Amino acid sequence: MGHILNLVRRYPFTLLCIAAIWYLCLIKPPSISLLQMQNSDKVAHCLMYLGTCSVIWWEYWRTHAKPHTLRLILWAVIAPICMSGLVELAQAYLTGGTRSGDWRDFVANAIGVLLAVPIGRYGLRHLSHTQTSQS
Repeated sequence: MGHILNLVRRYPFTLLCIAAIWYLCLIKPPSISLLQMQNSDKVAHCLMYLGTCSVIWWEYWRTHAKPHTLRLILWAVIAPICMSGLVELAQAYLTGGTRSGDWRDFVANAIGVLLAVPIGRYGLRHLSHTQTSQS
């Protein structure tokens, strides 16, 4: 139980983003006329995962002085891509036809994850260390 509480203390925004992704991806989507542009949902998917993974990186750097490269690759790259695949499978098989799994969404999500890598590796690392040293 202590490990779970530690995880919640260290990564509260990450956990909120993950919960929001699951919720938004499993509910029946509202019809929004602004998003009628072809493949606009792919941009939204990419941005959703870019934002979530940026939060993962930021919270990691905020709570760790030294990087553990294997853990970062696992939790900030591989796990979100795997979660994206699980979300698409859940949409295809668990939503009773209100949602459908789309592997192009999976690719857009993975692109968002990969775009977050340089942002997290360089920009957010520097930003979080600057904030820590000013505190």
